[in-house]
Amino acid sequence: MVALRGKEIDAFLARPDPARPIILLYGPDAGLVRERADALLASAVDDPGDPFSLVRLDGDELSADPSRLVDEAMTVPLFGGRRAIRVRAGSRSFASGVETLAESPLRDCRIVIEAGELRAESPLRKACERARTAVAIGCYADDANQLARLIDSELRVSNLSIAPDARAVLMSLLGGDRQASRNELKKLALYAHGAREVTLDDVMAVVADASELKVDPIVDGAFAGKPDLVETEFAKAMVAGTYPGMIISAAQRHAAWLHKTSLAVAEGTPVSSLLESGFPRLHFSRKPSAEIALRNFSPARLVGIIEQLATAALEMRKQATLAAVIAQRALLAIAVNAKRRG
Repeated sequence: MVALRGKEIDAFLARPDPARPIILLYGPDAGLVRERADALLASAVDDPGDPFSLVRLDGDELSADPSRLVDEAMTVPLFGGRRAIRVRAGSRSFASGVETLAESPLRDCRIVIEAGELRAESPLRKACERARTAVAIGCYADDANQLARLIDSELRVSNLSIAPDARAVLMSLLGGDRQASRNELKKLALYAHGAREVTLDDVMAVVADASELKVDPIVDGAFAGKPDLVETEFAKAMVAGTYPGMIISAAQRHAAWLHKTSLAVAEGTPVSSLLESGFPRLHFSRKPSAEIALRNFSPARLVGIIEQLATAALEMRKQATLAAVIAQRALLAIAVNAKRRG
């Protein structure tokens, strides 16, 4: 059985074994699946943009004729050179084609199969794990150590360091999808260009703007004490394909905003004047809900909520398949307890 794990994965990706040209990438982190597939294919052919060198196949179409996979893999390029096949698995099985291919003599051809979450008994996963000429690589959400390395590597390219408090918040905002995390880090590095260090203000200003994700109604509903609204809007977001971690990230930023504003209120500044002045920055459409939230939560309770959301974000990275359940539970807890003043 060839199912790579941990450091074995890094070693294989750095130097793919030519004796194992069939590579299955699967798991809930679609961004990591794509990233690893791109790297494996880029190193497999001389020109990834050449359709004769890199063939793209649809798994559901292959299910009707699995032998096509073998035919494509055995085809010799007209002008020579290396060749690769990229297969995007769907809901239908083409495992018989993989099993036949695994017993065929391949030469200068790499086959990379991309799939979502696959159970251990999945025919495709079993075929790749059993074959001597194939490997199966699970792609799961980054843990804390992997996320820390990703942050450092991306910021290092721009000669940037990051403040401890900024790192702590950034860690809680990223994860779940490798490419999404990498894109957020690139935006952050561009925003901080010319500085030596990324600050907490930089992180809060840049990473995963909630308005772009249209999750404001969910977050505002939670802090305004409207669990029914949270349930309805959360369900819509899931149907739309929104990653639950992004909703929790938006809730974390809003909790930080509310905490900063509530401290100013505690020092004697009227809520109305703070909202009118836009301190701190908040879109005008959210001000009525923010005023309700500021009445519902004291600074001390908001600190507790910030900690609860950070815990939820961590649990979502550990249990990616339960991310939606964990996120919804955390937001509903805020909504249900919002009316408890103090």
